[in-house]
Amino acid sequence: MNTQRDGNVWWKEFPLHAPTEEHRLLAHTVESFVRDEVEPQAQSYNRDERFNRELFRRAGELGLLGLTVPSEDGGAGLDATAAVIVHEALSWSDPGFCLAYLAHAVLFVHNFATNANEQQKRRVLPQVLSGQWIGGMCMTEPEAGTDVLGMRTTAELQGDHYVLNGRKMFITNGAIDDNTLGDVFLVYAKTGGKISTFLVEKGMPGFTLGQRLHDKLGMRSSMTAELVFDHCLVPAGNLIGEEGASLQHMMRNLEIERVALAAMSLGIAMRCLETMVQYANTRHAFGVPLREHGQIQRYIGDSYAEFRAARSYVYDVARRLDLRSLGNRADADGAKLFAARVGKNIADRAIQVLGGYGYMGEYVVERLWRDAKLIEIGGGTLEAHQKNITKDLCRAPEWIRR
Repeated sequence: MNTQRDGNVWWKEFPLHAPTEEHRLLAHTVESFVRDEVEPQAQSYNRDERFNRELFRRAGELGLLGLTVPSEDGGAGLDATAAVIVHEALSWSDPGFCLAYLAHAVLFVHNFATNANEQQKRRVLPQVLSGQWIGGMCMTEPEAGTDVLGMRTTAELQGDHYVLNGRKMFITNGAIDDNTLGDVFLVYAKTGGKISTFLVEKGMPGFTLGQRLHDKLGMRSSMTAELVFDHCLVPAGNLIGEEGASLQHMMRNLEIERVALAAMSLGIAMRCLETMVQYANTRHAFGVPLREHGQIQRYIGDSYAEFRAARSYVYDVARRLDLRSLGNRADADGAKLFAARVGKNIADRAIQVLGGYGYMGEYVVERLWRDAKLIEIGGGTLEAHQKNITKDLCRAPEWIRR
């Protein structure tokens, strides 16, 4: 693995997990983007709880917003491994910005490109692939989080419009700032008791920003909001797919979402492990380098082994993942279940190794520790993953020997 020292930063390539030349070129592109443009702004935008829209548009210029969109629709036509490479690299520096990227590129763009009709794609994809429009997905509600089937938002066809009523909570990219909605959303709602998907755009009557949510524990450079649909009028032509047929859309997209979130934990773990090693090499205690102390060796050794194990698992799941069909839930959940804990635990150890310095923003690990917690909750809780894996394995025990 090639390593280049750049001040207090170690930049790494990803040859072990970039199986093709196309993946390697992508890795080089995103690493340069992270080094030159993401890292310089990460601390300040997180501290001020601001979303960097210009940086987001720059990601669009680099072609990063449509990685998994087919080339005939204007995207890069790449696979889940490509998505993992980008999410890992971005989260090494700024998991908050990466979360906004995930909500747009995976939860909206990938989902939309997979399920929308040609007319819808021609109108919307150029705007979201460029970053001119910021997109998101609306599933969670104030009283229905992990239990998505318990959602209460409804949509009723009246003439040539659907009328949406309900509220969505904790929506990433729901707001761009305190007073400005995101641009376009995929909204899940019940139609006749079944789940349907609607393309809802800023400016539609009855669609408003409830509140932008401040003072989050972490991921502070991604904006989170409550969105309100009060007799919101959505043209019938904005129905995505067939009415009542969106449960499969939702579950299929959850698989790539969970693998991408697992990749975010890898980026967090890598940065924290590198910081630990650097500090242990330069800091002295009781007359010897910190690396000579047994407890520090335990923190570093365990962290390295866990990081490598998580990385192998996540990239293996990505390699197997078919983005156009269901069937990998146990491993998509398993990768996130394992990697989320690894990311948080390594961040915690990094703070312990750095002591008082780890508690301060200068060494980054305190921010990454805060960011890491979200991945144990968002995109499905750890408890939901445990339930799903148990259900799938008990139904098909042969999956264990794959």
